[in-house]
Amino acid sequence: MQENSLNRAERLRPIVIEVGGEPQGVVVPSEGGYKFVAVKLPAFAMDGQHFPSIETAHLAVRRAVEEGDAA
Repeated sequence: MQENSLNRAERLRPIVIEVGGEPQGVVVPSEGGYKFVAVKLPAFAMDGQHFPSIETAHLAVRRAVEEGDAA
């Protein structure tokens, strides 16, 4: 029984999204994809958005942060 809950906890672990070596937030599994939760101001525009994959989330957050730096 304990093994099953450990496997479930591993699947639900947040995955950190970094841009330029700085953590900007995490993605957590949600509704067949991943939900982004921002932890830094440059990424707040992306907070709460859903993505089909971790890679898609990372690209979108990186783009948003880099565009914010250029402004």
